[in-house]
Amino acid sequence: MAGRFSYTVFNHSIEPSTIMHALSLRQAGASPTPAPSRPLSLPDALPPAVRSALWRADMLGSPVSTVLPSGWPQLDEQLPGGGWPCQSLTEILGAQPSVLEWRLVGPALRGVVERGKTVVMIGPPKCPHLPGLVHFGLDERHLVWIAATAPAQRLWCTEQLIKANAAGAVLAWLPQVRPDQLRRLQVCAQNSEGPVFLFRPIAAAAEASAAPLRIQAELGSDWSLKVRVLKRRGAVMDEPLVLDSVPGGLHAVLTPRLARPSTLLSREAADVVGSDATPLRERQPLAAA
Repeated sequence: MAGRFSYTVFNHSIEPSTIMHALSLRQAGASPTPAPSRPLSLPDALPPAVRSALWRADMLGSPVSTVLPSGWPQLDEQLPGGGWPCQSLTEILGAQPSVLEWRLVGPALRGVVERGKTVVMIGPPKCPHLPGLVHFGLDERHLVWIAATAPAQRLWCTEQLIKANAAGAVLAWLPQVRPDQLRRLQVCAQNSEGPVFLFRPIAAAAEASAAPLRIQAELGSDWSLKVRVLKRRGAVMDEPLVLDSVPGGLHAVLTPRLARPSTLLSREAADVVGSDATPLRERQPLAAA
């Protein structure tokens, strides 16, 4: 073979003699000695779009799209980009539907309504309590409730709203959605401007999901919410977050004692455990009528 040439693969130059030597060793049944290689290094200066799309597994990723502040500073610290992601799916898993969803996402939706956008609810299991939503700052003129009951109807409405980009935020209750359907929704959500929240049962945590962000929420003590990030762009979150969340309208009527009901329960339990039981023979019979 006339001339001198080389093959370039991923910035590594391989001489023809090295290739022929490796082939001869392979035919002879011996394992070739790997040629020394230099590690690949990323350029120091990258375009901003590329730099924002790169992330390490031990760090929180910076989102390529915009985010919506959740209204919980301690939760924003654990979310990539510091808020609920837009142009993406967010799954919120709970043990019982329509119990804590509004308390978790309500503070973020206030900002959507203030910008004149519409919040669309698809198939909530229970009728939304409008006075409670007003306490969150959600104007009823910017709320749309789609009473879809069948799983196929809920899925169709969710997909069409995301494709049309017709809502500032989409909230859909999809307890029976399949993984391939979630992948299609995630692809559609990349072209929408607002966040898409999918509420699913807690059993779905064992299923595969294309949603980049998955949250498990449950009720805690003293009007609090326990939130665990199951999936995010970054390191695994071991300890759950405890968010102080008093339902809307109760701040003005709760006394200091009722604001901490766990102290009352523990005190009553201590009184019951610490009291002496009255022997059965010492109990007085009831007076006859």
